[in-house]
Amino acid sequence: MNSPAPSSKRLVRYFVSYTRADGDLSEKLLKELDKLFGACAEFEFRRWQDTHILPGENWHAEIQGAISECDFGLLLVSPAFLGNDYISTHELPHFVNGEKLCLPVGLCRISLDLHDLKGLKETQIYLHTPARSKHGKAYDQFGSAKTQAAFAYTLHERIIARLKKSFSETKAANEGTKTAAVAAETTRDNLPRLTHFFGRKKELEVIAKALLPQTRTWGVLIDGPGGMGKTSLAVRAAELARAQFDRVLFVSTKNQKLTPEGAVALSNSIVPAYPELLSQTARLLGLAHATEKPEAERARLIKVAMEKEKVLLIFDNLENLDKPQLNLLYEFVADLPPTCKAIVTSRRRTDVEARLIRLEKLDQEAALELLEELAVDRELLTKASAEQRVNLYEETGGNPLLLRWVVGQLGRGSCRSIDAALELCRKAGAGKDDPLEFIFGDLLETFTPAETQVLVALTYFTRKIEVKHIAEVAELTKTAAQTALGDLANRALVMPDEREETFALVPMVADFLRAKRPDVVRETGSRLEKRALALILENGYDNYDRFPVLDAAWPGVAPALPLFLAWDNDRLQGGCNALALFLDFTGRSDEWLALSQQAEARAVTAGDHNKAGWRAYEAGWVNYLRGQVEAVLACADRAAAHWQQAVTPGSAGQAGVRERATALRLRGLGHRLQKDYPAAISAHREAVELLAAESEYVGLALNDLAIAERDSGDLDGAERDYREALHMARAVGDSEGITTYTGNLADLALDREHWPQAEALAREALALAEKLGRQQLIADDCHRLAKALARQGRGAAGLPHAQRAVEIYTRLGPRELAAAQGTLRECEGKRNEVRV
Repeated sequence: MNSPAPSSKRLVRYFVSYTRADGDLSEKLLKELDKLFGACAEFEFRRWQDTHILPGENWHAEIQGAISECDFGLLLVSPAFLGNDYISTHELPHFVNGEKLCLPVGLCRISLDLHDLKGLKETQIYLHTPARSKHGKAYDQFGSAKTQAAFAYTLHERIIARLKKSFSETKAANEGTKTAAVAAETTRDNLPRLTHFFGRKKELEVIAKALLPQTRTWGVLIDGPGGMGKTSLAVRAAELARAQFDRVLFVSTKNQKLTPEGAVALSNSIVPAYPELLSQTARLLGLAHATEKPEAERARLIKVAMEKEKVLLIFDNLENLDKPQLNLLYEFVADLPPTCKAIVTSRRRTDVEARLIRLEKLDQEAALELLEELAVDRELLTKASAEQRVNLYEETGGNPLLLRWVVGQLGRGSCRSIDAALELCRKAGAGKDDPLEFIFGDLLETFTPAETQVLVALTYFTRKIEVKHIAEVAELTKTAAQTALGDLANRALVMPDEREETFALVPMVADFLRAKRPDVVRETGSRLEKRALALILENGYDNYDRFPVLDAAWPGVAPALPLFLAWDNDRLQGGCNALALFLDFTGRSDEWLALSQQAEARAVTAGDHNKAGWRAYEAGWVNYLRGQVEAVLACADRAAAHWQQAVTPGSAGQAGVRERATALRLRGLGHRLQKDYPAAISAHREAVELLAAESEYVGLALNDLAIAERDSGDLDGAERDYREALHMARAVGDSEGITTYTGNLADLALDREHWPQAEALAREALALAEKLGRQQLIADDCHRLAKALARQGRGAAGLPHAQRAVEIYTRLGPRELAAAQGTLRECEGKRNEVRV
């Protein structure tokens, strides 16, 4: 970020003391004054406003600080003003006895003597409006725009004249007593106030060590994104180190501040360039004469003066200096006397001979402590649950300033919840009202091409992802991606795991990039989509031997699924067909369910009822695996309705045989989950009868029937139908059917307590499942084998199989998890018995 061009105007900061009891009259007057001040050629006026106070900051302390830093006070006097206890107690005392230039203005023609404003000098301006009112309520004449403008102009002219006189008097006094002033005008400690500080213990320890006299470094550089708390950390570290220094001097180039209403210019002094930064430092040291010297001489005089003392300098927000000036600053601090140290904060990364602290997100514990403190006087935040507060922390990437900004929105307008405030943050308009622009805006131009590609690639991932997949989407080498990610992690823009092997993007950064780099995001999305589609078409469908390839590449494919939903219906349904078996085999139920449901809706819209039926069936199957009874039956009804609407040619007004049997199968599965076994057997038997002439599918229907019979207690009937299904599967080379039906026969052996037979069948089925690669079948057969071994007193042998079953079920869903956990406990118990 380049430094702003120095202004030729003299900066004038002023504080307005008034009461809202006077209605909008004060605001009307101030609005007119703002127009006139803005056109002033000699002075740049900055008015402090209470919107500058961030959530959580101490209201009273901020007002006291603003008054102490202003050049003059404007008092809008009325009966209500004089009767305001807060004003008379906390504001007026700062303007009495000439401590501050004070300009009292009467808002109405009332009987008012200067003794009503005790302590104000008679030389100070007193002007009143032309309107008459009782108790400061009516203001009829002053309500007209013409009268307002005329009065504001008169006031403006008197203020300008009084300021010129004041500054002239000050300059003359300074010139007349220059030597005495140099000796008197020194500062020992001008650290800004900290209202809250949480966490950062590790960083504080690093800074404390760097500030020790024996540490061979000039101090510390704290860098990181906007809002991470660099200034607060520097101030807190300086507070803790006060005892070891004679002076602690704070100089900032910060020129704006984020408030709940947006970014606003600061009313306190700013230092826009390196020479001015030196001048401000010289003034704080009592070296007013040095400010008139050339830059190099100015720096030398400061260092000579500092040789006599132990001084800690804090140079804040140096991203406002351009690179040449920044280099000069680092040369300056690198040559400080040995007794002196410096703390520098900046959003920019710079390699310097100092301790480097790249400030990352606030840890969760500290952030929750901050939120607890902010909730003291915020009812809506108090009501927020622990889960909602953690979500707020995660969504803001642990950025303290964003946390405060979001909290500051609560209760403003219709914003009544954390979710609403977060949404407001994402949708805030560009410019000063956009908190994301305030925090991340200056980083956009600092990203290298590789960093930009990596960041944009990460906008498509919702969880931590391995570097190799990020590199593939970003079209970078793994090494280049790793380097870029490391630098981005140092700026707290991406979140790495502990070993920096997987990364995720801070959610708010993703929102910002989508808004500010839409073209690059779209281009990356198109590349991601094409790559994912090629992998799916090549390795999907029933290419079981290619599933491992697609499985390995899946982390880079899954983010493209939402993009598929923008396809036309035919292409989308084709993609679903290509993925169905793969998603089922690998147990990716979340992705399969979401894709099926949305593709079903798209098919209905397109009038493709046949595909809508199959998508409803797939959703029902996932819900069956999860044990969701109502959802299974609802999907069965939807599938049947879709297929009935499809009505294939020559079907005599009915859906196709396979489709009707499939809807019956899904309904039977739902009845089984309900333990309504007669209804389940009836549905499955009807499906078998429909498919009698189609041996390719009748084996599956027989297996379903056998399972229902087994559940009902008819083990002989179940064995008969299992073996018939197995015979048909072998006849047509259905490897999945062979694996499934063999495992189901192992279940029957377990029911009959034929443990050796159950072990043999489970081992046979597991070997087939491993070859097939389907996770659900592997888990089922591991569970069967573990149980058979445990019942034979061989718990130690069954333990690894039980552990594997629990691991897979935990990932796939809860339907068989409890039973597998019971078997795991049984294996552990049997193992312990053997040891005893």
